[in-house]
Amino acid sequence: MKKFLFGLISVVALTALTACGNGGSGSTDSTKKAENQLEAIKSAGVLNVATSADFAPFEFHALIDGKDQIVGADIDLVNDIAKELGVKVNVMDLEFNAVLAALSQGKADIAVSGISATDERKKTFDFTDNYFTPEQKIVIKKDNVDQLSALENFSGKKVGAQKGSIQEAVVQNQLADSQLVSIAKVPNLINELKQGSIDGLVLESAVADSYVAQNDDLVVADIALEASADDSYAIALPKGSTELKDELNRILKELNDKGTIKEYVQKNTDLANEKAAK
Repeated sequence: MKKFLFGLISVVALTALTACGNGGSGSTDSTKKAENQLEAIKSAGVLNVATSADFAPFEFHALIDGKDQIVGADIDLVNDIAKELGVKVNVMDLEFNAVLAALSQGKADIAVSGISATDERKKTFDFTDNYFTPEQKIVIKKDNVDQLSALENFSGKKVGAQKGSIQEAVVQNQLADSQLVSIAKVPNLINELKQGSIDGLVLESAVADSYVAQNDDLVVADIALEASADDSYAIALPKGSTELKDELNRILKELNDKGTIKEYVQKNTDLANEKAAK
């Protein structure tokens, strides 16, 4: 997938990380950072990005020319950002609930992983402007389409969501009579659903479509969930990253004005479906 990756991609586990962020010599406090985070990244020549690569089409693993690569709309996005900044990219693949922890510990410069800028998260991190607004969907087994055709049908049912994600709040707020099951990795949630350990799971629409395309025994339920601006995706930054935030907002605006980010989402949705079909 070299044609999709313009920077250097490396995958490391959180437990193996050294203090590789450019913002503060390994500080465990996100407010203790270089005076100018943007200049620190440019000086280091590398943009360290925390993500969770189990969220197709935004970030996911694909076997390209016999090699495992991290690809996705967010990966294309960070490569565009790195190109604008004149630096390389180092992508750290973590569990989703560890992505923001890596940022707060100074192990990453930014976090890009379908992250929503909730009020609670804003207490600890800065965020760019939103760059994508998704719909939320419920994925169920195809055999249960008739039984699970309305929100009230999930009363007493087990509904999954990725641990630390905005989808946990969707389950708690919109399927309040169900039992939330939080699991770190989306593929594990999919397996739990297929095995019948949970009755459904909430995913962002493009992600839901991608997994359904890969599993012919699953389907997106014909149930409307309320949309919220809080669900939109933004890039998370250490607190006080004023110059970096301004520069990223400029780049994001240019990409959105051109329709580039939507193109990346569609391109990587097609890629995920193509790889699943093989």
